Amino acid sequence: MSSEPEPTANRAGSWGAVFLTTFTTVFLAELGDKTQLAALLLSAQSGRPGVVFIGASLALISSSLVGVLLGRWLAKVMPPQQLERLAGILMVALGLWLGRQAVLGLVPSPSELPLS
Repeated sequence: MSSEPEPTANRAGSWGAVFLTTFTTVFLAELGDKTQLAALLLSAQSGRPGVVFIGASLALISSSLVGVLLGRWLAKVMPPQQLERLAGILMVALGLWLGRQAVLGLVPSPSELPLS
């Protein structure tokens, strides 16, 4: 008898639990982000909200598919703890970079300073 776990043993929860967690996480993460604001503006500018909805939906589905496929591949090539650590490092780095961009946006550039 093998001591290795079955491939389904490391899956967290039932189909419904995984679906609900994924839906809630993605829904809350997307609220008020750049993508939603872009869809709002495109809908207002074009006057064709149905077309904007379809385009935005297909774009989100496509980008989610890339994430799912990349996650599945990464799960095969590295242990879960290493994958979580890498994801955490990337999120912290992204947060620091975005924070830096925000601070730089608040500080006027030398060309914008009044001459004395």
